[in-house]
Amino acid sequence: MILIIVIVVVLVLLVLFFMSSYNKLVRLSNRVDEGFSTMDVYLKKRFDLIPNLVETVKGYAKHEADTLSSVIAQRNMAKTSKDVMDSENKITNAIQGIFAVAEQYPDLKANTNFMDLQNQLKKVEEDIANSRKYYNALVREYNDVIMSVPTNIVASLFHFEKKTMFEVANASERENVQVKF
Repeated sequence: MILIIVIVVVLVLLVLFFMSSYNKLVRLSNRVDEGFSTMDVYLKKRFDLIPNLVETVKGYAKHEADTLSSVIAQRNMAKTSKDVMDSENKITNAIQGIFAVAEQYPDLKANTNFMDLQNQLKKVEEDIANSRKYYNALVREYNDVIMSVPTNIVASLFHFEKKTMFEVANASERENVQVKF
């Protein structure tokens, strides 16, 4: 009789462990998705500001505006979170290039529309950087849990996959932007 009670208690504890672990993994996965969605909202806000910036810059630097316009097209083609991350890295570089162009054109640098857009974009870029940090922290926490014993057993049983952090794609994107005419 005691053996049956011990077996039932062990089974109940195992079921409670699996339920608890599964629920924790679901919560963490949802937080990662929420973190990505938050970041995507800021990326969309930046994306909405870019056409105004492009129109302002076009009169001063046609080549750079065309370059930025072509990079914007990549955002429209992004389907997965990996695509979004790749295209956003390219857009970030293009925006840095546009700001560098302002140094070459004193009239553009003094243009109030450009300055207002530049300030708005700088604020959005700060928000994006913060949301990337938040997203990456959530991904790290989630990945830590799915890779740790014993929750890794539950994660593998229910196909919880490792998530990708948002990071700079390659070393050349970490260098200063060079604008040449």
